[in-house]
Amino acid sequence: MTGSILFEAIVFLAGAIICVSIAKRLGLSSVIGYLLAGVLIGPYVFGFIGTEGEDIMHFAEFGVVVMLFLIGLEIEPKNFWNMRKTIVGMGGIQVGGTMLLSYILFTVLGFEWKVALVISMAVALSSTAIAMQTIKEKGLMETTFGSSSFSILLFQDIIVIFMLGFIPLLSNTDASASAENVSDHTNLLDGLPLGLQTLSIILSVVVIIVAGRYLIVPMLRKVAKTGVRELLIAAAFLIVFGISLLMEFVGLSPALGAFLGGVVLSNSEFKHELESTLEPFKNLMLGLFFMAVGASINFIVIANSPLEIGGILVAIIILKGIVLYITGHIFKLKLDQKLLLTCSLAQIGEFAFVLLSFAFGLNILEQEQMDMMLVITALSMSLTPIIGIVNERFILPRTGTKESVKRPMDHIAKTQKIILVGFGHFGSTIGRFLRSHGVEATILDHDSNRVDFLRKMGFEVYYGDATRLDLLESAGIAEAKIVICATNKISVSKAIGKIIKEKYPHVEFMIRTKNRYDAYELLNLGNENIYRESLETSLTLAKDVLSKMGFRKYTLNRQVQNFIKYDEDSLRRLSQEPKDEKNYIFKAKKELEQQEKFLNEDFKRGIVEYDNHWDSEHIRKVLNKTKKG
Repeated sequence: MTGSILFEAIVFLAGAIICVSIAKRLGLSSVIGYLLAGVLIGPYVFGFIGTEGEDIMHFAEFGVVVMLFLIGLEIEPKNFWNMRKTIVGMGGIQVGGTMLLSYILFTVLGFEWKVALVISMAVALSSTAIAMQTIKEKGLMETTFGSSSFSILLFQDIIVIFMLGFIPLLSNTDASASAENVSDHTNLLDGLPLGLQTLSIILSVVVIIVAGRYLIVPMLRKVAKTGVRELLIAAAFLIVFGISLLMEFVGLSPALGAFLGGVVLSNSEFKHELESTLEPFKNLMLGLFFMAVGASINFIVIANSPLEIGGILVAIIILKGIVLYITGHIFKLKLDQKLLLTCSLAQIGEFAFVLLSFAFGLNILEQEQMDMMLVITALSMSLTPIIGIVNERFILPRTGTKESVKRPMDHIAKTQKIILVGFGHFGSTIGRFLRSHGVEATILDHDSNRVDFLRKMGFEVYYGDATRLDLLESAGIAEAKIVICATNKISVSKAIGKIIKEKYPHVEFMIRTKNRYDAYELLNLGNENIYRESLETSLTLAKDVLSKMGFRKYTLNRQVQNFIKYDEDSLRRLSQEPKDEKNYIFKAKKELEQQEKFLNEDFKRGIVEYDNHWDSEHIRKVLNKTKKG
C-alpha cells in the first residue's frame, strides 16, 4: 500500500494542504509550509514516501523549468537586452566572489583542490525557485531588489552551463568510465570538437527563436481555433517540454532554454493565455519541488557530524551573504535593498544537486562528501524563508531607509484623506495632478531607491509594504476617504482590497490595472473602481488621429466618453463569463459588434451635422479672421 503511486500522491497533497495552510495562518511564506511537509512525510520522520527522493527531485525540478518559462513571458527582448550590463555585472561579481571565498574555505578545511573547486561552484548558485517564489508572493518583482535578484539568478542559470562543461576536465576516471558513470548527463554533442559544440549551441538558440515565430505561434493559433481548452494546455506543455529537451540534447540547462522560449513568445498574442494556463501547474510543481527538498534532508548524516555540518552551513551563508552585500553596495543599492538581496540569495540552489551528482558520477566527490553537501544544500534552502522573516521583522524596521521616516507616520495619518500606493510613472502623474489642485496624499512605495530619488525632487514619499495592515493603519487608513493603488502588481491590489473590504469598508478603493484580464479578476473579487492603464491613452491617440483627419474635437470627446461607457459595461458583463471556454470568444465578439454599432448610431444621430460647439466650422472661421486681422 505504502509503495502505491496513489498513496504517495495523497500523502504529498495532504501534507501540502495541511502544512501550507498552517504556515499561511501564522503569517509565514508558503515555501516554509512545503519544506516542513517534505520533512514530515520524508524517510527520516514518518517515512511515507520512502527513500526515492532523487526520482522525486528530478520530476519536481520541472516546476523550476515552468517558472522560468513564465518569467521569460513577462520580459520583452528589448528590456532583456537593456539588462545585460546588470546581469553580467551583478551576476559575475556574485558568482566569482562566492566561488573564491568558498574555495578558500574548503581548501582550509582540508579538501582536495578539485573537490573544493566543484563544491565552490555549487555554493555559488542560489535557488531560483525559492527566491523568485518569495519575490512574486510579496509583489517585489519591480523593485530594485527584485530586478537585482533576477539579474543575479539569470546569470547563475547561464553560468551553470559552463560549469557542467568544465567539471569533466577535473574527472579522476578515464573517458570510458566517465561515460558509463554519467550516462544520464550525456548529450548529442559529446565527443565533438569544442568549436562544433559552440556552433551547435548557438544554432539551438537560433532554432528556438525562429521556431517561436514561425512554428509555435502558428501552432497556437490553430489550437486556439478549435476552442478546446485541454488542447491549449497540452500545447503549452509541449512547448516547455520540447524546448527543455532540445536544451538537454545540446548540454544546456533546460531551465535556461525554457526562459529563452518564454522571452521569444513574450510579444505574441498568446502571452496572457499561456500565463494563465501554466500558472496553477507551476505553483503545484514548485510546491512539490520544495517538499522534495525537505524530504531529502538526511537526518542520519546530520546526526553523525552535527558540528561539522552546522559550522560549514553557517560559514557558507555568511560568506555568500558578504559577497551579496558587497555586490549590492557596488551597484549603489540602498541599505534595505542590500539586506533583502543578502537574505534572499544566501542559500545554495537547486542546480547544486545537479552539479554535485554530476561530479560524484565522475568520481570527483566521495560518497561522504556528496551526502554532506546535499544535506547542507537542502538545509540552506530550508533556512532561507526563516532568515527572510528575521530580516523583515527585526532588522529592516531598525536599519531601513532613514530618509523615508523623517516624521512619524502617525502624524501624517491624521492630516491626509488620500493614500496613494505606488509612485512610479503612473502614480507620480496622479500625485502631481492632485497636488496642483491643493490635494495632498500620503504616498507609499516599496522601492527605497525610488523613495530617495522622489524625496530629493520634493515629494513626501514613504517607504513600506502597503500590503501590511500595520503600515496602512499608521498611514491613516482609518480616517482616509480614498486609497489609490497605482502599482501594476495585481497581487498588491488584491491584498489591499481584501484589507479594505474586511477592516475598512467605508474607504473608497481605486485601482490601476494593466489589462482586461486583471480587471476581470478584480471585478469578480467585488472591486468596482478599476482603471485600465491603456484605455484612456489609446483613446486619446485615436481621437487625435481622427482630429487630424478633419473630425470635430467636440464630437470626438463625446464619442470617447461613449466608448468608455460602452466598454466598461461590456467589461462587467464579460467578467462573469468563464474565459477558458470557447463561448467567451463568441460573446466577446458580440460585445465588440454591439459597441461599434452603438458608437456608429451615436455618430449618425446628428452630432456631426448639427454640432456648433468648440471647434465647429463657424467658430473656426471667426478665429481665423481674428488672427488675420
